[in-house]
Amino acid sequence: MILDACGTATGMGFVAVARVTEDRWLTCASRDHVNFGLTPGDELDVASTICREVRACRSSIMVSNVDNSEVYRDHPTPRQYGFKSYISVPIIRSDGSIWGTLCAIDPDPQEIGPQAEQLFTIFARSIARELDRQDELARGRQEIAEGRASLQTERDTARLREEFIAIVGHDLRNPIAAVTSGLRMIEKRELSPERRAVLVLEMKRALTRASQIIANLMDFARGRLGAGIEVNAPVPVDLVPVFRDVIGEIEQVAGQPVLPSIDLPRALVADPQRLGQLLSNLLGNAVAHGAPDQPITVDIAERDGELVASVTNQGTPIPPEVQVSLFQPFSRNESKQKSLQGLGLGLYIASQIALAHGGRLDVSSSTEAGTTFTLHMPAKPA
Repeated sequence: MILDACGTATGMGFVAVARVTEDRWLTCASRDHVNFGLTPGDELDVASTICREVRACRSSIMVSNVDNSEVYRDHPTPRQYGFKSYISVPIIRSDGSIWGTLCAIDPDPQEIGPQAEQLFTIFARSIARELDRQDELARGRQEIAEGRASLQTERDTARLREEFIAIVGHDLRNPIAAVTSGLRMIEKRELSPERRAVLVLEMKRALTRASQIIANLMDFARGRLGAGIEVNAPVPVDLVPVFRDVIGEIEQVAGQPVLPSIDLPRALVADPQRLGQLLSNLLGNAVAHGAPDQPITVDIAERDGELVASVTNQGTPIPPEVQVSLFQPFSRNESKQKSLQGLGLGLYIASQIALAHGGRLDVSSSTEAGTTFTLHMPAKPA
């Protein structure tokens, strides 16, 4: 409607709204009754246009007949584009920036008086106001979307916090109750040495579970407070006994066989305590979510300049959409158990330990091959 009104009022055959920047002239809308050939999306070399001058001087340029104009008689643009009359009014946004121009040309001279200039100016201001309005609407939509996303994040965080507290309380209560019950039985009953040994072993397992939960909570809290996972200054160390001790502890506590293959012929520079914790967390995850009647396999070796350590368990595979967030805190893999492992805290801490050693954790999971978590980190010799 604006372009039709401008063309009808002035007799100009081609009218357009152009987006004009320092290095671009783009047709946004056009009315072409003289076969000039520009349609929305078409571009001109901005250096060849008079609109560039309009943008630079921030004021209108109007020429009824270039042949009678001292400024534009010998100007290259009218000759290049074949016009005799020209109008261009800047579209100035509310922030003072030049967005583009409302412009028109015609191959014949056209009388352009004050009324034409006023009409183009009114329409240019109208276009600027509409652009401002569209931007305000877009900002409003963005703010609404961000507000909804923020509200949803807060709701999710609150839900996860409540769930986390409930699960932690449950998981800590169980081993404490087991130890308390065992102590009462030892104090009040005459027990055979065999029964006493079984009770002591069960209490050790319970205390190990509680210790792991507390250690993970402390590491998670430190990480959230910005301190990150603490790693002692790496030193040359024989990691084989470190890993074998962890595997032995898990086998004893979980009562599930672990089949290890460890090939580390030399000492490597690392934090042995943290790498032991990493392996313990991966094995704990395998115990919690793997098939209890199938052994867990551990493969640790130095390959191509890397320490590669993998833990594999059989059982229900992890869906790809869950794998994406497994190493994030509070990420959950729905399983037969809901625990700290189910919330992904152990895997998150393991991934942070890997990162602190310049490495990473990967996961692969399928029905045929089982679920494998693999550590890749630089193997720095002593």
